[in-house]
Amino acid sequence: MKTIFIVGISSFVGSNLAMFLKDHYRVIGTYYDTKINIPDVLQFPFDVFNKEGLQAIMHSIRPDVTIYCAGVSSVEQCSTDESYADALNTMGLFNVVDMCQRFKSHLCFISSGYVFSGNNVVYKEMDIPDPSTFYGKNKAAAEFYIQKTSLNYSIYRCCQFYGRGINYKKTTWFEFLERATDEGDGFSCDSFVHLGFLDVQFLGMIIKMGIDKGVKNRLFQLTTSDVMTHYDFAKLYGEIFSKDTSMMIQGKWPFPILPSSFFVPGGSGIHFKMDTRNVEGHYKVELPSIKESLQFTYQRFNGTTQSGNKVKNHSKGLQFI
Repeated sequence: MKTIFIVGISSFVGSNLAMFLKDHYRVIGTYYDTKINIPDVLQFPFDVFNKEGLQAIMHSIRPDVTIYCAGVSSVEQCSTDESYADALNTMGLFNVVDMCQRFKSHLCFISSGYVFSGNNVVYKEMDIPDPSTFYGKNKAAAEFYIQKTSLNYSIYRCCQFYGRGINYKKTTWFEFLERATDEGDGFSCDSFVHLGFLDVQFLGMIIKMGIDKGVKNRLFQLTTSDVMTHYDFAKLYGEIFSKDTSMMIQGKWPFPILPSSFFVPGGSGIHFKMDTRNVEGHYKVELPSIKESLQFTYQRFNGTTQSGNKVKNHSKGLQFI
């Protein structure tokens, strides 16, 4: 059984990957100050800046795959505390890259579509990153460092993931949406930034396929086939989950844009569209639309989709009816 080492297992993505991958591999993870309860998963408290500690852990467990999930993922938080975000999103990663080289562990890095500026075009893997946010700048720098220094890596440049978290100290956007619609609370949703929204479990499926296929030194873009704003996503959520979203209003959340950005302001907002033909062709999958992803989520949490259609997600591939 292969050993998967997740750095930042208490994060939303890290915890969901651990829950999915533990049924297929031996999963070990690190957390900074919040231990979470995941059965059959060994966890260590760890600071990503402690290079000697990282060396000791990796020497002991000899992971086949190391997944880096630590960091600051909030665009706004990255802009207000640039030094802290840069340290976690890039400097902490450098230590992990170095140790992966030393112990011959495959590095899997979760990047973001925010490496692009957000102009209304479809971005391809070969397009030069031109981030409009400090968070995107961090991710672009991390991608560049990995590609220039690592000999065994995979990078997944992803859209917005959603789902339920395990860390009791943090509420995910999806959990907030569930609670607000259940309790009938009024809330504001952004209607300016257009993103893909993908159930986080799809990331686990794709990473498992990559591990089983022995994917090496590749960058894939992972997103839904369409994009929309948080406001439109919440409306669609209400339709599929039969929730009342009438108390929701359109708004514009803070989205700090770098002065040096190549983003061209326009009335249609910011769009992070990414081409997915590479990942679909390599893994023989068809990525879902946001509506199909939400139907999958409905089935995952409740057993059936509203339309009665079934979503296939077997290891041989992903297809959506």
